[in-house]
Amino acid sequence: MVVQRVAVIGAGPSGLTSVKACLDEGLEPMCFESSHDIGGLWRYKEKPEPGRANVYQSVVINSSKEMMAFSDFPPLPELPNNMHHTEVLKYLRLYAHKFNLLPYIYFQTTVTSVTQAADFTGTGRWIVETETVDSQRATHVFDAVLVCTGHFSVPHLPLKDFPGIESFPGRYFHSWDYCNPTGLEDKTVVVIGFGNSGSDLAVDISRVANRVYLSTRTGAWVTCRVGPKGIPADIAWITRTGALMQKLFPSWSNRMFEKKMNEMYDHQLYGLKPKHSFLAQIPVVNDNLASQIISGRVRMKPNIKEFRESNVIFTDGSIVENVDVVVFATGYKHSFPFLQLRSAYMLHLYRNVFPAALSPPTLAVVGFISGAGSINPAAELQARWATRIFKGKIAAKITFSHVIFVFRFSGSGHNSLQVDFIPYMDSLAHEIGVHPNVLTLCLKDPILALEVFTGPCTSYQYRLTGPGRWSGSRNAILTQMDRVREPFRTRMVPGPETSSLSQQNVIMFFGCTALLFTPDSTCRY
Repeated sequence: MVVQRVAVIGAGPSGLTSVKACLDEGLEPMCFESSHDIGGLWRYKEKPEPGRANVYQSVVINSSKEMMAFSDFPPLPELPNNMHHTEVLKYLRLYAHKFNLLPYIYFQTTVTSVTQAADFTGTGRWIVETETVDSQRATHVFDAVLVCTGHFSVPHLPLKDFPGIESFPGRYFHSWDYCNPTGLEDKTVVVIGFGNSGSDLAVDISRVANRVYLSTRTGAWVTCRVGPKGIPADIAWITRTGALMQKLFPSWSNRMFEKKMNEMYDHQLYGLKPKHSFLAQIPVVNDNLASQIISGRVRMKPNIKEFRESNVIFTDGSIVENVDVVVFATGYKHSFPFLQLRSAYMLHLYRNVFPAALSPPTLAVVGFISGAGSINPAAELQARWATRIFKGKIAAKITFSHVIFVFRFSGSGHNSLQVDFIPYMDSLAHEIGVHPNVLTLCLKDPILALEVFTGPCTSYQYRLTGPGRWSGSRNAILTQMDRVREPFRTRMVPGPETSSLSQQNVIMFFGCTALLFTPDSTCRY
């Protein structure tokens, strides 16, 4: 079985890095994008487009620029650490231009069907049917398929869970439909759902509304983008040192995280405290929710029991009267309408990439994950791994692995997408042959080893060695904190500048080196 032609479905971040991974492996990609432009989720639409992901006008990415960057394309130093959606799209455009990806993308072309060829068992080939915006249909034969359509396109609107909603005289809509707070001035608004979208929308709307009530079934741990001494929080906390401590001392790590969260503001006092522990679910990231709560602009409420016309009754018996608008921030259905597969909630994806029942493994899903880190670097590793499997350079034994999530993570079926960020990426990197060996680096390049182990776990680490090695990766790692600091330099203040290789990092590095796991003991999925 020889794989050469690969269909890539979607030209968002996962699709772009998948096209590049194909080119790096000498494959011939054809990327089909239903819209007129790249960017996927990060291309803002003034009017949401059915079947496509949408972001609201004020959205800022939760991951900092270094943590969301692709492994061989560091962001411009002048870009802010947590970028507005327009700046994320700018980064993606620069990436596509740098690696000449646009010639491989067929815009305004929708994939309508992906089915196995008649000789699939022997060849692994797929029949892909497409339709252009002017109704031109075509049928293609591909040796493999990379599905990069994301999981924020089909709103989940569980109206049956809210008795009496049919009697509600006001306006209700899903967060997918939200662009900005225009039209919500002086309204009483209830937001249902306490994830990142729900908290963001509650804050955004509260700046113009009369009052906003944020309803949650379980609560959530809330962190913010700003970490110790003002650096991005993910730069400070998503490190190999931290991952090792969580692995060795999970209960202690959990207590420390919860203590830090409560030092910012008491989660019980603010009505935020969840039923689950900090490490059992991805925290909500919001810099402004606490200030809106303390000023009374947002009020936390439990789950809704029922609607009685314009009155909302909550499970604690409290009532909010004369509600004008209800926003359902209740997540998304995971659907692949062009594939003959069951609901994505029930899909068995080996390492969140390959359908476990599929042989030969010539169809992969890229970017179908969530975690306490950016999707981009993980999706890039998924694409690099999948394309090497397509080429026969890695022999993949596809097994069922989804059941691990039942015990590891708290919550609904959505958490079948949740991964432990660093261990998950390392597990793929081991198979590709690009996992950084910190012990070897200690002997050859101790300065680099120190930054790799105690500094932020950025994607550049997966270009230091092995297939796809990039000669600029060492410099990208050693200068990453310079790029973090650069956008702050709008008013220079005299004084010594803090080095990223702090004394605390040095002590931690030598104290933990002996505890490093060998490659065989790395957590795998």
